[in-house]
Amino acid sequence: MSNSPARRRRTLLALPAVALAATLALTACVPVQRSKAGGATAGTVTTVAVGDRQVREGGDLVMALSAEPDRLDPTTSSSLYTRYVMETMCQKLYDIDAEGTVVPMLATELPTVSDGGKTVTFPVHTGYRFADGTPFDAAAVVTTLERNLTKDDSSRKSEMGPVTGIEAVDDHTVRLHYSTPFAPITAALADRAGMVMSPTALEQEGDGFGDAPVCVGPYKFVERVPQTSITVERDPMYHDPASAHFDRITYRIITDASIRAQNLKSGDVQVADTISTQDVDELMKRKDLEVLRTGSLGYQGITINLANQDGVGTDPKPLDTPLATQRKVRQALSMSINRGELVQSVFRGWADVACSPIPDTSAFATDASKACPAYDPERAKELLEEAGVEQPFPIEMEVTNTPDTVRFAQALQAQARAGGFAITITPVEYTTLLDDQTRGDFQALQLGWSGRVDPHGNIGSFLGTGGGNNYPGYSDPEVDDLISRAAQATDQQERADLYGQLVTKVQQDDPIIYLYRTRSITGVSTDVAGVSTYADGVVRLSQAAFVEGGDK
Repeated sequence: MSNSPARRRRTLLALPAVALAATLALTACVPVQRSKAGGATAGTVTTVAVGDRQVREGGDLVMALSAEPDRLDPTTSSSLYTRYVMETMCQKLYDIDAEGTVVPMLATELPTVSDGGKTVTFPVHTGYRFADGTPFDAAAVVTTLERNLTKDDSSRKSEMGPVTGIEAVDDHTVRLHYSTPFAPITAALADRAGMVMSPTALEQEGDGFGDAPVCVGPYKFVERVPQTSITVERDPMYHDPASAHFDRITYRIITDASIRAQNLKSGDVQVADTISTQDVDELMKRKDLEVLRTGSLGYQGITINLANQDGVGTDPKPLDTPLATQRKVRQALSMSINRGELVQSVFRGWADVACSPIPDTSAFATDASKACPAYDPERAKELLEEAGVEQPFPIEMEVTNTPDTVRFAQALQAQARAGGFAITITPVEYTTLLDDQTRGDFQALQLGWSGRVDPHGNIGSFLGTGGGNNYPGYSDPEVDDLISRAAQATDQQERADLYGQLVTKVQQDDPIIYLYRTRSITGVSTDVAGVSTYADGVVRLSQAAFVEGGDK
């Protein structure tokens, strides 16, 4: 680990376990709102419908954003909050709907597969234009996809699979060639890998594309004020300009959840993401607000640095620490955590236990992928003794410096002490945490992933050797083989069984200790309609508008 001045300046929280246990006891007796992640379940609200209200054209919408996005570059981005902003200005080849079904967007149909699954062909729209006036066609799509595959710091390469070639068959047809079949490709193109960038802008800006991105969308980039805001405005080049109702949308960075809620109640912002579970019950009682509640395809967990010394995507270089080298230590940490109690006491039931990267509601879920490690702090201490390490075993865990996350980390810290661990909490800014995990500048960190509709999107790049999001530096031949075989399989049950085997293996190694799934809780003023939040966690504003009168 690095001992850089930046690291030494961070605030360390090592609150007494007794005080935190008292906090847990005080917060345990609260109303419980049970949920299931990732599906259309009771209590799920994905969209504020227009109903019989009158759409009012124009106006400037302000959305409170809970963290600053990373660079607005679809090829390199790893932030959920970047996806919020890009949703309005960088459309994808495919998207998902409220039910989690993949649907065409810039493509006109779902792909067709031939040559035993090794050739994937899909048609795209013609007649569209990027925000800089460049025509959108198959050649532009090829330029984007090749960049995703070849850019040195691409986070999309492993999402694309074993591509051997990409070609524009004609102006409206794209063809991918694979060395082996790759079933997850359609789902991958329904996210950042499928966001098509202007080839003109890419040629002009190169690595600086993310400073002023140019894509196809109802809105286009205007400006970014670091740590403060990002602004987009209606794009006159967009092929369906009537679908964009606002003049401008400003994403205002407000990291404190209580301040976001206050701004929402005062009307200073009209939409706010990631409403605190401490505020949601109060906001749901207000007649001037709507609260979207959507389950998640993703997860929150603890990432352990095993071999990420030179940065993500580089060859694994094992750390010489007991936490990195002895899986018994990591297993003990997992067994020290009572996930269900944490979800209820910290999040008032507005979250779900997660023990794997596959949500229980996924079509690929099995008993094996749903299985949770036992909560057994006594056995955890025995494992630490077998590993021959000191007790309490010290761990420094970085977390984002938001109140909800710190509160969760403190509760986890208190629980883990009973299993023989002394966790020191290091709160940092969200973008700093992203940088640290990319560089491998951490021992352990608590962070999450917003999730993808195909399990490969939650697994391949995170657990496969050399994956673009493999922050632990994890490398295991058996896991690599299971990832590859699952991606090649065309039968859903076969893929599900393979993922179940993978989860069992990963739970033995614990490069990532899965903890819980959030619910995406979004506050919306009743003056606004057409806002949606689906199970991929993205708040969608592209079709939103100010409205007047009528019934909600």
